[in-house]
Amino acid sequence: MLFADIAVLTPDGTVAEHQYVAVQNGRIAYVGDTCPPGDFGERYDGQNRLLLPGFVNAHTHTPMTLLRGYAENLPLDRWLNERVFPFEDRIQGEDAYFAALLAIAEMVSTGTTSFSDMYYFSDDVLRAVRDSGMKCNFSRAITSFRDGDIHALQSFQESERILAEWQGTGDGRIQIDMSLHAEYTNRRTIIEQFAKIAADHGVRAHIHLSETEKEHRECKARYGLTPAALFSACGVFQVPTTAAHCVWVEPQDVEIFRAAGVSVATNPASNLKLGSGVCDTVRLLENGVNVAIGTDSAASNNNLDMYKELYLCALLPKGFLRRPDVLSERTALKMATENGYIAQGRTDCGRVKEGWRADLQVVDLHTVRMTPHHDTVNNLVYAASGAGVLLTMVDGRVLYRDGKFPTIDIEKVKFEVEARAARIRVEVASHG
Repeated sequence: MLFADIAVLTPDGTVAEHQYVAVQNGRIAYVGDTCPPGDFGERYDGQNRLLLPGFVNAHTHTPMTLLRGYAENLPLDRWLNERVFPFEDRIQGEDAYFAALLAIAEMVSTGTTSFSDMYYFSDDVLRAVRDSGMKCNFSRAITSFRDGDIHALQSFQESERILAEWQGTGDGRIQIDMSLHAEYTNRRTIIEQFAKIAADHGVRAHIHLSETEKEHRECKARYGLTPAALFSACGVFQVPTTAAHCVWVEPQDVEIFRAAGVSVATNPASNLKLGSGVCDTVRLLENGVNVAIGTDSAASNNNLDMYKELYLCALLPKGFLRRPDVLSERTALKMATENGYIAQGRTDCGRVKEGWRADLQVVDLHTVRMTPHHDTVNNLVYAASGAGVLLTMVDGRVLYRDGKFPTIDIEKVKFEVEARAARIRVEVASHG
């Protein structure tokens, strides 16, 4: 495809008007202000449109679209135990497949090109990623409430198997990470074994960390260490790690993250909705920590539109610190794009730049909420919504365009998810 006469978000965070961007063999082959020679297939008219990198949803649980609107107005521990866990006990493999496809459709239609998922039903979620053409770092969450040999855990066995079978498939679109669900769902002996095995495999790790004050304080009571200090002491941070939430981290935790190269995935909407608090992203950024943005699941958000998440990420620090200049819109946009790819270990994604992967979105600039154009980047962060996305491309392949999903039978997916969610509700009620 040749994007012709289109505005482009450049790597330095400015907007270049009247550009030409050619995509070939999954990568960006040309960026410039003149039309390049050669045949690049379809010529896409870019007038009144902006081309920018696709977003990375750095922390989510895609099959939980099944629970959208199901568990409301509860703190995290009650939300999990009273609503989520009983529902999840009734999910089957095909349920997870269609729910993951629904999540992927929502994400690509709102400009997301890659996501980091932590769940189970691994093969079903990975089939959805493969079939849709999306990018994903997937990890099977490991939990164990007793000491023992990690090799005896079904969750660990599944994690090992998918690493062997799925790593690097889809021309590298699918990457397998390893996951410990959280400190409070594992024992120290399991955490220590996990750390050694992850290092031996040379994979990335994905964990929940200090999401609630209760979690943070109880870990300190058990071990005399914060969750971050415990994971560090156990060796987890020997591998590149994404730590989700980090709402209650302390100053020494921030230094641990900086020294170990831990990426933080902040989830502002979910943390607000569950009453967990607000991650201090400014303190993390000022101390050299890579901060990316995630939506968490549709059960606690309740949407996967990264534009909404971007808006909250930009606004919350200003209000809490009472400093309107504390976080620029360009920094927030970098958190949603390049920083997310850094967290995933995808070093050739996240910029509109020659040679980089063509993971791109096109936004309509000719809308009511994007007018006038004093500063297009400001508009993207504070005025835009996912509804303004016209096209989403992953590795040069169009996955969404003008309301259509070339790789997903969206009507079938919606029907299947609705029917399966209804079935599970009945099953939960009858066994409650």
